[in-house]
Amino acid sequence: MEVGRNTGGRGGGDARQWDEESYRRSILIERELSSRIVFRTAFAPSVNPNPEIVLVAASDGSLSAYSIASCIASCPRPMLCSKETDQKVAPVVLSAGPLCSIQAHKGPTYDLKLDGNDEDALLLSCGDDGYIRVWKWAEVHMAAVQGSHKGEKLRPILELVNPQKERPWGALSPIPENNAIAVDKEDGSIFSAAGDSCAYCWDMETGKKKIVFKGHSDYLHSVTVRKSNNQIITGSEDGTARVWDCRSGRCAHVIDPQKSFKLKESTWISSVALDNSGSWLVCGTGRGLSAWNLISYECIFSFDSHSPIQDLLFHDNQILAVGSEPVLRCFNINGKILSQVHCAPFSAFSISVHPSGVKAVAGYGGLVDIISEFGSHLCIFC
Repeated sequence: MEVGRNTGGRGGGDARQWDEESYRRSILIERELSSRIVFRTAFAPSVNPNPEIVLVAASDGSLSAYSIASCIASCPRPMLCSKETDQKVAPVVLSAGPLCSIQAHKGPTYDLKLDGNDEDALLLSCGDDGYIRVWKWAEVHMAAVQGSHKGEKLRPILELVNPQKERPWGALSPIPENNAIAVDKEDGSIFSAAGDSCAYCWDMETGKKKIVFKGHSDYLHSVTVRKSNNQIITGSEDGTARVWDCRSGRCAHVIDPQKSFKLKESTWISSVALDNSGSWLVCGTGRGLSAWNLISYECIFSFDSHSPIQDLLFHDNQILAVGSEPVLRCFNINGKILSQVHCAPFSAFSISVHPSGVKAVAGYGGLVDIISEFGSHLCIFC
């Protein structure tokens, strides 16, 4: 009979040394890890034409940097489908440790952005605690290169927090969360999509709030800057996208993607993205996506996936979209599907693209799937 562990030589049925508290704690940790979500990724600035570091914002409030080369070298080539049977199979997933990690927020970190393309760049994040925090990328990069725990000691150079609403009897509302941020590099402004149905414009130099954009009837999921027209565009749980004038703070136009779908079900706007010219807008909704011409404000096409689209972007005049299905879809501007790539997270919340064409798809389970410009999976790490 096998001798039980930590039983002092007694039989395996002796439970007198059983540590119930440690067992319970291990189960909770395992569940927390399995339900962790990556809400946003971004490729770090580099002089190398190939991506070196991917930044990850996760539901545990962390902001972490991972070496792509190390993950590729450590992980066997993952296969998400069998060529013989064309059936989905379990991918090979690497449990990877970050080069460095910052505890950026109390509660989930929902978004991150990089302002700049060199060592002088700034790293911005926002989260459930209602804060926007800004770090010097050079300091984060140094901690990542050294592979130490110095990232834990880094302090932001700027902190912005959403205002609280005054309630009766002098009470204050909870601080509304920030679900997304956007940066106007030329103007030095930060825009945030908040949980109190408002968007905010902050001055990056002074840290002061400049404009409040009011008009949505429910909380905001996304915000993007339309530089050519001095506008921002927001997407909301109320089912509309709104175009705002940054000079006056007024709503210039309301876009209702629900009108482009045959089924008149109530839905939400999960994400919005603009092409480089600022003439084309694509909206991700609770049912699919729709593309709009911002000159005529006409819907060019709509795609009904019967499931939420949770993130999208323009790349080389094409639209990349991910959502609650484990599929990365690529559309042309006329709505034709150019490719569909099966990806590791069965619910994806983030798609980001490096100038080389390498993509990062991330989402539920803490999974990050690095996909080459040709659609092959370079590595999948957790």
